[in-house]
Amino acid sequence: MAFKDTFTHVAVSFLFAIGAVSCQSPTVTISSGPVIGTQTSVPNFAGTVNKFLGIPFAAPPQRFSPPQNPASWTSPLSATALKPACIQQFNYPEDTRNFTIKVFSTPMPEESEDCLYVNVYAPSTAAPRGGRPVMFWIYGGNLQFGTGSLPIYDGSNLAAVQDVIVVTHNYRTNVFGFPNAPGIPPTEQNLAFLDQRKALDWTYKNIAKFGGDPTKITIFGESAGGYSVKQLYVNPPNPLPFRAAIMQSQAASFAAGSSGWDGLASALNCTGTAALECVRAAPASKVKDIVERQALSFGPVVDNVTASNTVAAELKAGDTAKVPILIGTNAQEGSAFAISLGLNFPGAFEAFLTTIPIPEIQEALRTFYAPLDTDILKVGQAITDLTFHCPASQVASIPASINTPVWRYFFNSTFANDTPFEGSGAYHSSEIPYIFGTYKRDGSVPQQELLSLLMQTSWASFAKNPTLGPGSGWPKLTPSGNGTQVWHFGSREPAYIPASTLDAVCPILAPIIALSGI
Repeated sequence: MAFKDTFTHVAVSFLFAIGAVSCQSPTVTISSGPVIGTQTSVPNFAGTVNKFLGIPFAAPPQRFSPPQNPASWTSPLSATALKPACIQQFNYPEDTRNFTIKVFSTPMPEESEDCLYVNVYAPSTAAPRGGRPVMFWIYGGNLQFGTGSLPIYDGSNLAAVQDVIVVTHNYRTNVFGFPNAPGIPPTEQNLAFLDQRKALDWTYKNIAKFGGDPTKITIFGESAGGYSVKQLYVNPPNPLPFRAAIMQSQAASFAAGSSGWDGLASALNCTGTAALECVRAAPASKVKDIVERQALSFGPVVDNVTASNTVAAELKAGDTAKVPILIGTNAQEGSAFAISLGLNFPGAFEAFLTTIPIPEIQEALRTFYAPLDTDILKVGQAITDLTFHCPASQVASIPASINTPVWRYFFNSTFANDTPFEGSGAYHSSEIPYIFGTYKRDGSVPQQELLSLLMQTSWASFAKNPTLGPGSGWPKLTPSGNGTQVWHFGSREPAYIPASTLDAVCPILAPIIALSGI
């Protein structure tokens, strides 16, 4: 070790020991060792937040192997900088790849296989007796990409304004998270879900050191993260490490498993009984390039431990976590996907209908979406309803029918400074910055600040007391579903919308959605 590094190490250890850095450099001692964070102010808020960034919740992972406990340390660990994302997959062609990055992953993060870290955002004031509620975030990205280190997931504002603790983390995605490779036991195939559970377990065991209450953890996530929350709800760990669940824009399970392993192994010239070890040894950059250029598919395997494809049946049986649920969707979830799938040309709606092999449903959808002016609007709305909206309606209504407390929302807010592409509307993921308080301030209007505060307060109120729901006057779903009102987050002010109005197309799509098991 160089003299400079040695001096810095000794100096930091000494300052930590005497408490000289405790004012601006908050410290905690967790199960693995002492940690030094940093303190930051929050714009337009008097309080400060302690940030602990890049704490290992697992050891640097061995490729295609489950996460293991991190090594302990004795000298203070500097947790003042975000860690790289896990290896990402942004599929070619180039224009599709660039569009996906622009909408869902800007700025592009640094990547590494050494990526299993958590970030903790906690108010710097003394915690109340028993500790603060904890909000554990699971990011989206189609289980192909994503990281808890994106700027929109910075938990400082949410933690400070709402007096909660926010935890974000990284989990492996694409082939690194779902290899579906011969030679790996079924219960070790869904590495992404095992990473999530490892991070959640770490939070349960360590969050008290940050002022959190481990008995008051709410899991929340969007898109693939919402889907992950659903799988945690349906396949809960034991003992149960959370008491409430929020699913934002979770999707139906139309595909499971992976069709990409053989293509990857072939491209790497990995064959026979040694194929698994051969792919394990390949450079990560080469693996990434192959899966992106060939647009190879890697997804969850049904192991009935971390993932199942009979969600509807399990919800009906009540064989779940049975904790309160907050769930909802955005008005134009499908707008980005219509573009990324290349379904933005004249005649695209008819092309989309050919993927539905039931003529009666095709004709019913032609009639239902006829009032929409263009093909891209029709395709976008059909994707919204088929993949997100109607499945969410079922995930909400089934637990409610057996008296599980469920609240439902509908996000339909658009602003001039938040339109990443033409016709975006309330696009997939557009609600996230308002919940985290990370929406664009440049060119913003007062309504955006009010919307953010309202959404933050709703989410945090739910986390603070799940049985009372996300806010006074917000009715939970009735067991029968009759007369159910859905809370509407609009650009100006919220209002209730009858579920029957939002779900008008769902009976038409029901036979297709049933194939997914939701």
